[in-house]
Amino acid sequence: MNEAASKLADQAMKKAERKLVPFIVLMYIFAFLDRANIGFAKNAFQISTGLSDAAFAMGAGIFFIGYAVFEVPSNILMHKFGARLWLSRIMVTWGLVAAAFALVTTEFQFLSLRVLLGIAEAGFMPAIVYYFTLWFTEKRRSSIMGLFWMGPPLAFVFGSPVSGLLLDLQGVLGYEGWQWMFAIEGLAAAASGIFAFRHLIDAPKNAKWLSDEEKAALLAALEEERERRSFEKVGALSVLLNAKVWYLALICFMIQVCNYGLNFYLPTHVAGLLGTKVGTMVGFVSAVPWIFALLATVYLPRVSDQTGMRASLAAMIIALSGIGYFISSTTLPLLGIAALCVVAVGNLACQPIFWTIPSRILTGLGAASGIAFINSMGNLGGFVAPNLRVFAETLFQNPNAGLYAMGISGFIAAGMLLVTISMGMGKNLKKEQES
Repeated sequence: MNEAASKLADQAMKKAERKLVPFIVLMYIFAFLDRANIGFAKNAFQISTGLSDAAFAMGAGIFFIGYAVFEVPSNILMHKFGARLWLSRIMVTWGLVAAAFALVTTEFQFLSLRVLLGIAEAGFMPAIVYYFTLWFTEKRRSSIMGLFWMGPPLAFVFGSPVSGLLLDLQGVLGYEGWQWMFAIEGLAAAASGIFAFRHLIDAPKNAKWLSDEEKAALLAALEEERERRSFEKVGALSVLLNAKVWYLALICFMIQVCNYGLNFYLPTHVAGLLGTKVGTMVGFVSAVPWIFALLATVYLPRVSDQTGMRASLAAMIIALSGIGYFISSTTLPLLGIAALCVVAVGNLACQPIFWTIPSRILTGLGAASGIAFINSMGNLGGFVAPNLRVFAETLFQNPNAGLYAMGISGFIAAGMLLVTISMGMGKNLKKEQES
C-alpha cells in the first residue's frame, strides 16, 4: 500500500475511533455494571430474600452458564444480521432482565433471572472483538481494545458510587435500596440499546461519515493484512475442534477466574478492610482500584502496539494480579486497598492485549464463531470463581484461601500465555513482520 493510501486508511480509522468507540465503551459500562452490581447488593439482598452464601455464589456464577451456551449461536447470528441490530437487541433484552431483579423474592427467581441475564447478554463481548476487525488493522487493534476495556473500570469508577447511593435509597416510596439499584441501572441499559440501533454502523462501506477514498483505502488495508497472514482454515462449527482455539479458550478461562474473583467480592472485601457496611463510603473506596485499572487499560495496550509485544506483556500483567491477591489478604487497610489496585490493573489491562491474539489466527465466520467460543469457555471462569472461593475457604477453614486460589489462577494464565509464543500465536508483532 502506498503512502497516500496508508494515510487515508489511518484517517478512516481515526474517524471510526471517534464515531464508534465512545458509544461502544458506554455499552460495555452498562453490560459490566448489570452483571457485577450484584456484588453491591449482596448483604442487603441476602437479608431481604433469605439467600444463603452458597446460593448467592451459585447465582453469581450461574450467569455464565447461559452466557456460555448461547455465546456461539449469538455471534453467528450477529454475523448474519449485522452488529447494529444484534448489539441493540442484546442491550435491550439484558437491560429488561437486569431491571427485573428488583422484583426477586425467592432463591428460584434469583437463579432463574441470573441464567436469563447470561442468555440475554450472550455474544456481546466477542461481537465487539469481531466488529473491531472490520474497522481497524492489527497494528491499531490493541489500543482500540484498550479503549473498549475502559468499560469495566469506568463501570466501577462511576457505577460504584452510584450503586452505593442507590442502595442508600432504602425505604424511598416503600422500596428497598437494592430494588432501586437494579431497576434504574437495568432500564438505563435498555434505553441505550434503542439508541444503539440508530448510532452503530455495520461496516465501513455503510459509513456516511467516510469519503469514498477513505472507505476504499481502509478496506484495501484490511484486505492486505488478511492476505499477509496465515489464518486457520475453519468454519463456523469446525473451529470448535481447533486445538489452538481450545488452548486460547483455556487461557481465557484462567484469566476470568482471576478476574471475577475480584469483581463479585470487591465491595465486601473493602468493607471488611474498613470495618464498615457496604454503602456510599465503600462505594467510593471501591472505585479507587478501578481508577488505576482505567489508566492501565489505556496505557498498557498502547505499549503493546508500540513494542509489538503481545503474549509476553499480557503474561507479565496478569502475573501482577496473582501477586496482588496474595498481598490483599492483609488486615492493614491501606496495604489491602493498594493490593486490590494491583489486582484490578492486572485483571483488566491484560485482556485487551489477549484479545488481539485470536484475530491473528482467525478470520471471517470462523473468527465470529471462534472468538465467541473462546469467550464463552473463558466466561465459565465467572461461574467457577465465586464457587471456588467458597470451596477453598471451606476446605482449608481459612478466609484467605479463596484469595490464594484466585492468585494461583493468575500465575497459571501467565504461564500459558508465554507458551503461545512458541505456538506462533502470541509472538512479538514487529519481530514477526521482520521475519
